[in-house]
Amino acid sequence: MLARKFWLIALLCAVSTACAQQWPTPSRPVLPAQQAPTPEPSTAPTRGVIPAQDGGVREVLESIVVPPIPHEPFTATLITEWVRYTPDGASITLINQRRIARDAQGQLYEERWALVPKNGDIASRLQWIQIADAHTRTLYNCNMIARVCELLRYDPARDLAAATAPSPSSGPLPGDRGFSQTESLGTRMIAGVDTMGTRVTTTLNPGAVGNDRPVVKTSETWRSEQLAVNLLSIRTDPLFGTQTFTVSDLDAGPPDPQLFALPVNFPVRDQRAARPPSP
Repeated sequence: MLARKFWLIALLCAVSTACAQQWPTPSRPVLPAQQAPTPEPSTAPTRGVIPAQDGGVREVLESIVVPPIPHEPFTATLITEWVRYTPDGASITLINQRRIARDAQGQLYEERWALVPKNGDIASRLQWIQIADAHTRTLYNCNMIARVCELLRYDPARDLAAATAPSPSSGPLPGDRGFSQTESLGTRMIAGVDTMGTRVTTTLNPGAVGNDRPVVKTSETWRSEQLAVNLLSIRTDPLFGTQTFTVSDLDAGPPDPQLFALPVNFPVRDQRAARPPSP
């Protein structure tokens, strides 16, 4: 999935700013110069900011799936809140907001902003812009810090499958790993759009994931069938905490065409041959 394959980077992940070679740019419109963000060389992350060490985790937060279906354009703000809990009961909360859009042809636009501490004094930064086109099967992954775009292959199959996938049915998990229960939560209006709610509760038996006692996790989604997008998604897992994705400022009209133009003066590295699509 686009939102799974191309991820939000946590605040402490290093981003390379190396761009030694200029690459030819495909014939695609670019943003006017005044709309191209200006980098901050003094604060831009560089390779090697995090020293080599044993252990540690580079955390990745998956986001909602926006399928490339046509005839259902929109522009919206996606608000993310990620709460994790320490063994002594303290909580750590990271947040960000980003703009997402889909035009009438099904072309996708997504921004990726750094996760920052809630109520902290660190400002989030725009790190990536992604433009996906199911018709040309291309994805432009533009690094707003390094000021370069990668041209990748985009396979819309999994995103489209997610748009039509039914809710999982209740019952035992394969291999006696546990049990899943699905329940309907009825209807609810979110951002002026009718949604249908579903909660899936999964209980993992001891040993399923190396656990020594049962593990319970839940997924609550409020889905717009018209847009084929979850307007509210709440996932709770003892391993990852609680992740809440809320769509706001939803405009169901056609988005600004300039969103789908590449940033001006960004060289494009064609990685389609170097990174073949997964089978």
